Amino acid sequence: MARLSAAAITEQLASLSAWIRDGQAIQREFTFPSFLEAVAFANRVAMEAERADHHPDIVIRFRRVMLVYVTHSESGLTQKDFDGARMADRVAEAQ
Repeated sequence: MARLSAAAITEQLASLSAWIRDGQAIQREFTFPSFLEAVAFANRVAMEAERADHHPDIVIRFRRVMLVYVTHSESGLTQKDFDGARMADRVAEAQ
């Protein structure tokens, strides 16, 4: 999958809520009422990411979960990263 252009990245980010660009990656922090809910969210994202065969970096800090997407094989952002971000948003909304 090819890297996205700067214009395409800007357009994709505009369609997402709370995701920011950090160099060659996008990231978002999710906050939950409890540690167990944060871990449950991370597990659901992990299961969906495994099905899509595209995995974010996941950092859990008590009630906060940081997701970072980048396509390492392309050394930048691809459509897979934005698809993963949308999936994570859906998982968070369903929680």
